[in-house]
Amino acid sequence: MPTFWLIIILLALSVAGFLLGRHRALATADGDIRALHSLPSYYGVNVAMWAGVPSLALLASWLLLQPMLIETRVVKSIPESMFAETGSLNLLMSDVRRLAEGLDLAEERGLLSNDQINALDLESSNLRVELGTIGVALGSEILPEVLSAAQSYRGFSKTGHLAMVVACLGLAGAGFVYALLQTQKDLRARNLVERGAMALLVLAASLAILTTVGIVLSMLFETVNFFGLHAWSDFFFGTTWAPNFRGDSELSILPLLWGTLYISAIALLVAVPVGLFAAIYLSEYASPAVRTLAKPLLEILAGIPTIVYGLFALLTVGPMLLRFFGQGENGLLGLDWMSGATSVLTAGFVMGIMLIPFVSSLSDDIINAVPQTMRDGSLGLGATKSETIRQVVLPAALPGIVGAILLAASRAIGETMIVVMGAGAIAKFSGNPFESMTTITTRIVSQLTGDTDFASPETLVAFALGLSLFVLTLGLNVLALIIVRKYREQYD
Repeated sequence: MPTFWLIIILLALSVAGFLLGRHRALATADGDIRALHSLPSYYGVNVAMWAGVPSLALLASWLLLQPMLIETRVVKSIPESMFAETGSLNLLMSDVRRLAEGLDLAEERGLLSNDQINALDLESSNLRVELGTIGVALGSEILPEVLSAAQSYRGFSKTGHLAMVVACLGLAGAGFVYALLQTQKDLRARNLVERGAMALLVLAASLAILTTVGIVLSMLFETVNFFGLHAWSDFFFGTTWAPNFRGDSELSILPLLWGTLYISAIALLVAVPVGLFAAIYLSEYASPAVRTLAKPLLEILAGIPTIVYGLFALLTVGPMLLRFFGQGENGLLGLDWMSGATSVLTAGFVMGIMLIPFVSSLSDDIINAVPQTMRDGSLGLGATKSETIRQVVLPAALPGIVGAILLAASRAIGETMIVVMGAGAIAKFSGNPFESMTTITTRIVSQLTGDTDFASPETLVAFALGLSLFVLTLGLNVLALIIVRKYREQYD
């Protein structure tokens, strides 16, 4: 049974539980709603929750854990000598999964039966050609060990899927019957439903926290592996970024960190004043007609893909700056500060344009949230409109404004495409905004791109860079909280 239909059956069982639970509660009260402890719908929701929630939670957990457990079993059947030949275990398992999916598609299309797939061997069949006829392209030669592992992978997957269907349907049925039998007029159904809803809310919050923890731990483990292969002192205190996949690399974060902060600072210098002034105008001075038109147009900037901004930087802003500040006597200003269209200023300026709606929209919302009575009181005491904005509205809205600036800063630090196309790919220390530089995010992409050994320090350095970027943004959040608390106490 496909997973989609299993979900449909579980949802249908929950709907049936709601209807039957509601009907049974009314039946035990002889149709008198006043004799029930709770409203009839609570009894139905209680049965529906028992029938649907545990089974759907089991289904989600099973779908998450089954591939990892299957891979653990499959890896044991692969000779360890294969790891070195293929480059890494991760790349090898990627080939196994791709081949297993191709064999599943071949069975679904009727090209091969399950028995034929289990009996396949590379000597008696041209498997790549057969799979190619149904659109499955395998990039490399199929090894006998990979085929055997893919066959085992399919077998474990089928067994696990069957067990999942039986377990989910059994749990849903048991929950359905248990809740339905417990349903009677004196059951505190509302209390049970509210506790169940509270548990779901706690689960949702826990999933968000656990996801963050999982991301950090995944980066942390690979970072530990990286520092086992590369000196931490060179990473944190070196001054050169020069990866060499043949070995003897210099992998220092400092040049990348400098480029990241430099470009982000220019972007904020563009975005914060423009965005904040735009928010003040829209909130305090613009007429309703102007606000209705201008605010959506301003927020359109937030929906433009970053690759479009990158093209804008590469094809428009970069050449324009080059015409003003470069080309020697041919330039409009007769300067020779820029040697190419890619520079820190190019990327920072375009990134600042991209960040304007992040600052303006959030600042506008928080300024509008300041009570009108505070404005009226200030004006009643004789303050002008501008004095009211400076001395009353902005201090009251400062926590939200700091949050908007923090969001813009985090967005700038994590940007990739604009930097790739507007700032270049040179990692170095320089205070000249007209020179090319690069950032941490672009190097992460570069180090993980291509057919390279996953266990090499040149690849694992991407995780150390990612963890460092996480710590940097976390520090920005902590700093923002300190600033907000300070100004909030001063205002209070």
